[in-house]
Amino acid sequence: MKVACFRISAFIAVTVIIIAPGLLFAQTADELQRQIDDQNAQIAILNKEIQQYQTQLDATSQKKQTLQNELDQLNISRKKLTTSISVTKKQISSTQLQIQQLNQGIATKEGSISGYHASLAETLRSLDLADNIPFAQSMLSSESISEAWDDAESVNKLQDAIQDDIARLAGEKETLSKTKTTAEQKRAQLERQRKTLVVQQGSLDATLKTQKELLALTKSQESTFQSIIAQKKAQEAAFEQALSDLQSKLQYTVNPADILKAGKGILNWPLDSVKITQHFGNTVFAKAGGYNGKGHNGTDFRAPIGTPIKAAMSGVVVDIGNTDSIRGCYSFGKWVLIRHDNGLDTMYAHFSQIGVTAGQSVGTGQVIGYSGQTGYATGPHLHFGVYVSSATQIMKLGDATNKKSPCSNATMPIAPLSAYLNPENYL
Repeated sequence: MKVACFRISAFIAVTVIIIAPGLLFAQTADELQRQIDDQNAQIAILNKEIQQYQTQLDATSQKKQTLQNELDQLNISRKKLTTSISVTKKQISSTQLQIQQLNQGIATKEGSISGYHASLAETLRSLDLADNIPFAQSMLSSESISEAWDDAESVNKLQDAIQDDIARLAGEKETLSKTKTTAEQKRAQLERQRKTLVVQQGSLDATLKTQKELLALTKSQESTFQSIIAQKKAQEAAFEQALSDLQSKLQYTVNPADILKAGKGILNWPLDSVKITQHFGNTVFAKAGGYNGKGHNGTDFRAPIGTPIKAAMSGVVVDIGNTDSIRGCYSFGKWVLIRHDNGLDTMYAHFSQIGVTAGQSVGTGQVIGYSGQTGYATGPHLHFGVYVSSATQIMKLGDATNKKSPCSNATMPIAPLSAYLNPENYL
């Protein structure tokens, strides 16, 4: 009789221990879910706004290049970036709430497991006590044979219940393990979202800076803006002539052994969204007289002002520069050269803002700056070049050519024609 009574009390103990944590967190969990749903609803609304801004950007980019259109594009880009930042902040908030929700689930499961352990221990002690009572003694101490058989049956049921509890305990532990893994994944997601926020803020800063510089440079006059565009085109011809002469005269024969065998995927794309606007080599523009007929020495990508530019591979920043610091020189604008351990250098040009320094180690996919239209760029884009490392030098154009030109005092990467490689063969 005592064993049967204990069985009932054991079941009650387990029920109280397991249910209590759920009741404790139920209201908080519901509130957390409501907050998560609210954040996700707001994110959906903001994403629609971002799509609308992108549509406006696409429309303005097709219009004639005027000061007002440039300012309109910058304003729309600023609004789009500001909204994207709001989305990321809400994603961070949602992820934090989900982590909090998961932590509560972990606490609940740990409480349940602890309860199962305590219940099993007590039940096992009772079962051990029952097993130590001889059946004959149990028969004699019972008021009837029927009661003795009932007690024996209770012991059997208790043993079955223990097996069920052990199986349930194993299930709870497996669920707990999965919940902890999910929580870790959410924490990693949170870290990525925070990094995204830093990059988006950098994009916004670059866009605002470009807008401010454009207004200061043109003094808000359309005629001044058109004059700058015309000057860029005229000075670019002089720069290309000087660079072409230098490339042809450089007495350096590139050792074929120094040229890495082409292969897709050796380099990562330097942008998240890839749209090539001009290929390497004898493009239509080059054949029409651009680059003095020597061909395009890199690949151009569409990149609205403020677009994050990423290292195509891990390496070390050889140098950075800004040819715009030399008045009248319109070439690479703000540029970055990275040296990799496979014999390649990658060159990135026309930044609005550079985010690395000379000598700095960078990882594949690391943001190294933000796109712009510095140098000879009548529209925002990224010029991406791949050079043979052993044949590439950083020097003043005038020191190499011994000729006077608007870019004579501009420092930039220089290499012979044979050292320029087609980026698309490695991307």
